[in-house]
Amino acid sequence: MKKAIWFLVILFLPVFFVNAQVNLQNTGVLFSTGSNDTLYINGDFTNTSAAALTNNGIMYVKQNLINDQASMTAGTGTLYFNGTAAQTVNGTQVFKTYDLITNNTAGITLNNNLSVSAVHTFTSGMITTSATPNYLIYESGSSYTGDGDSKHIYGWVKKLGSTNFIFPVGNATYERTIALNNLTASAEFNVKYNRAVTPNYTSLFSPLVLVDTSEYWTINKISGTAAQVAMNWDNSKVPFPNLMVADIRAAYFDGTFWRNIGGAATGSALTTGNVTSNSVSAFNTNFTIGSISYVLPLKIISFTAGRGRMNDYTKINWTIGNELNVDHYELQRSDDGINFYTIAFQSPFNRGGTEFYSYNDWNMLKGTAYYRLKINNRSAMVNYSNIVSVSISGNNKDFYVITNPIDAGIEIYVAAALKGMYNYTLTDMNGQLMQSGMLDIKYAGVQSIKLKSVFAPGAYILVVKNEANSLQKTIIKN
Repeated sequence: MKKAIWFLVILFLPVFFVNAQVNLQNTGVLFSTGSNDTLYINGDFTNTSAAALTNNGIMYVKQNLINDQASMTAGTGTLYFNGTAAQTVNGTQVFKTYDLITNNTAGITLNNNLSVSAVHTFTSGMITTSATPNYLIYESGSSYTGDGDSKHIYGWVKKLGSTNFIFPVGNATYERTIALNNLTASAEFNVKYNRAVTPNYTSLFSPLVLVDTSEYWTINKISGTAAQVAMNWDNSKVPFPNLMVADIRAAYFDGTFWRNIGGAATGSALTTGNVTSNSVSAFNTNFTIGSISYVLPLKIISFTAGRGRMNDYTKINWTIGNELNVDHYELQRSDDGINFYTIAFQSPFNRGGTEFYSYNDWNMLKGTAYYRLKINNRSAMVNYSNIVSVSISGNNKDFYVITNPIDAGIEIYVAAALKGMYNYTLTDMNGQLMQSGMLDIKYAGVQSIKLKSVFAPGAYILVVKNEANSLQKTIIKN
């Protein structure tokens, strides 16, 4: 049978008036002996400096809690915040409890420190700490359960002890935890999450080339020695840079530069992942995720189409730069320039460099066919290339590069119907002109363009054209 026990306090009335607000002030000894002793406070609870509170039972506080008792004991009981309006914890001295249950969708604000010795259960609602700062304190050996995006700590968390601990911090919209692992001694750490532009993000010490600019954590060490810092990312909550997972590292700010503190990452930059640093002894600063490499945005270097050697198929070529995180390519065709349909799928290499692809379309060409490339990224984004067209007006027209890649020169086959004077240009992938000239094609057959010595191995764009005909091709120089 549950009973309510209190000593030297004002009369407690909710037994008779369930909805009435009744404040309770303890100015003497308030002691509950065991787990069956329950105290319901349907208003504010004030524990004065002259009080001696020991809670070995269950204490429900419906409104605000004020504590001025110094050196209070945690007892073996449970403090239960179950208000329906916003609640606060105030006073001049830390309030200590064994177990803590927070169940208030309107939230709880700590204007004073609140200490938990055993288990904190998040049932509902946010816990916000003041900017003083004040802390939710997890004593050595304590833990928590039930946390999440709608129920975590927006502000400062203090942890004491030597065991691994995940800090249930966030920005009141998303929980963004951080962990300290493999502590070398008993320690006291204060941690806060910051959903803001990372300070000094351009001040980087080699080998770091970037740090995450969207979020960071502040970790202050009050006592203790070294630990490993375990951070995570979740692209569905906070945008994360497009990085090579193998090059992701943990980073901290030393007051002048962001420095690499090591770690091997797992996961996907497009979804979720984590990285754990090497052992760190320097704290009292900010931490975030960095990288020793960066990935440039994917670039469609070229997308071309032309008739094959015997004029019986269309050859489509495309070149992709900075290829990474592509799910697949779709090569699409249209016979009217409006309605496109997919004729081929192509898997990517995703090696972060420049890649070359080709496909032969053997479907009959009647008049003009239009082609485009659909790029499906792993992030569900879709990009399209420009549209190119291929036409045929006679069976004798033919215009193509014979061999590719090339060494010292380019060989082009030209059909008899395409005789004439042509201009040609060779540009690099940035559009810089490398070579140009004229081709006087007087007969059908092979025409050669000898390359100048300025051509390094790589990709180049060849354009050969006159008023009636044109050829565009990506040339690979060995």
